Amino acid sequence: MALLGVTTTFQGFGVALRPLIIPSCTYIFAQRNYARPLITSKKKMKLGPAIEKVRLPVETDAEKLVNYVCGSNPVKENPQDIKLKDDSEYPDWLWTLRTGKPPPLEEMDPNTKQYWRRLRTMAMKRKNVLRKAKGR
Repeated sequence: MALLGVTTTFQGFGVALRPLIIPSCTYIFAQRNYARPLITSKKKMKLGPAIEKVRLPVETDAEKLVNYVCGSNPVKENPQDIKLKDDSEYPDWLWTLRTGKPPPLEEMDPNTKQYWRRLRTMAMKRKNVLRKAKGR
């Protein structure tokens, strides 16, 4: 305990307290540092058992890769891969889906929500680049 502005430290119960300057006629408030670990040695801190990576089998049979969707049911006990059908059995819109990069802004319709969302993200990226260059 400290009186009349004298500093004190306390180590007890596994809690480290910072030194406090306690003027007379005040209440004592202790600041506990719960966020930092008390053990500073890395050897004493253990994070638990190491987790091994799961290696999934890779299909190498070319005939099966061409005719089936391999790995479509990886969770089941006896996975049955889905057999691919002829192209004519799938809907026409499936073949018009864009699988590459998104279209440039010039090709997009300005009356759509995607256009304005894309324009906003491009403006934010440009502003961040300018702000970063200004700070140098």
